[in-house]
Amino acid sequence: MESITTTTKSERRWRSKPLQSSKPSLVMAFFSCLAWLYVAGRLWQDAENRTLLSSLLKMNSAQRPKVPTVEDKLADLGCKDLERRIVEAEMELTLAKSQGYLKNQLQHSGSSDRKLLAVIGVYTGFGSRLKRNMFRGSWMPRGDALKRLEERGVMIRFVIGRSANRGDSLDRHIDYENISTKDFLILEGHEEAEEELPKKAKFFFSTAAQNWDAEFYVKVDDNINLDLEGLIGILERRRGQDSAYIGCMKSGDVITEEGKQWYESEWWKFGDEKSYFRHAAGALLILSKNLAQYININSASLKTYAHDDISVGSWMMGLQATYIDDNRFCCSSIKQGELAPLLLF
Repeated sequence: MESITTTTKSERRWRSKPLQSSKPSLVMAFFSCLAWLYVAGRLWQDAENRTLLSSLLKMNSAQRPKVPTVEDKLADLGCKDLERRIVEAEMELTLAKSQGYLKNQLQHSGSSDRKLLAVIGVYTGFGSRLKRNMFRGSWMPRGDALKRLEERGVMIRFVIGRSANRGDSLDRHIDYENISTKDFLILEGHEEAEEELPKKAKFFFSTAAQNWDAEFYVKVDDNINLDLEGLIGILERRRGQDSAYIGCMKSGDVITEEGKQWYESEWWKFGDEKSYFRHAAGALLILSKNLAQYININSASLKTYAHDDISVGSWMMGLQATYIDDNRFCCSSIKQGELAPLLLF
């Protein structure tokens, strides 16, 4: 009986061990199952959320109005066709200018339809009324005498731009004076200022070439007295001469030190010798019709330097211009026995 009892206890102990070790496994399996169900549920929920968001985005994109592109706007407004027509018009205008058909040839009062001999532009400023009155009383005709000169084919105008403050008292005084004397060429697109003087040449020759059909265009400073009849005689003898660039031809050193008179800010462009190219002095220079038309057509791309005579000379360098050096335009260089000067400073 003892052996039976002993055997039974050992078997009981042997059988009880697997039962005790299986409980943690069951617990772990249970929690593993719960974790798997949780993860699966979250993944399923995320998948549903993504599907829902995707469908909402599609619905919103379908309902949201399309953002028009620049091309769409241009097409809607018809701007593409307008842009094309503008480009074509600009090309036609450039061609017309190059051929001498200037649509903006405004005939000023007293002018005739026939071709003029010369348009003479006398540079002036807002504070130079006394000088203008002095000129009107000396070499420059006024009133009926000015009209008779125009009938001879010579147009003379004081050349001035507009004030930086458009419409101010400076502009009004010039307008009032012009109503009385009718001897101004007002450059509406030019700002009258000392630093803008080189650009004034572009505006003068361009505007004069558009407004009057003349053989020659003459720029004169306001610090000289001019022998008008002597100038007319010179131009009469040169009628029909194309590409004429006439004046007192000179060169000279380029001033490189800032603050000095005649300082050239772009001095480095004139080479190691620092000397200007040959050009007509700015007191009086003359361009034939085709050269003035060249400036008119290309004014937007023409480079200006610190001085107006240098700027004009730089434009002539690239052309087949005929340089005519006339000492009568160099008052200080006249020698005994030579022709009388046309300029008296």
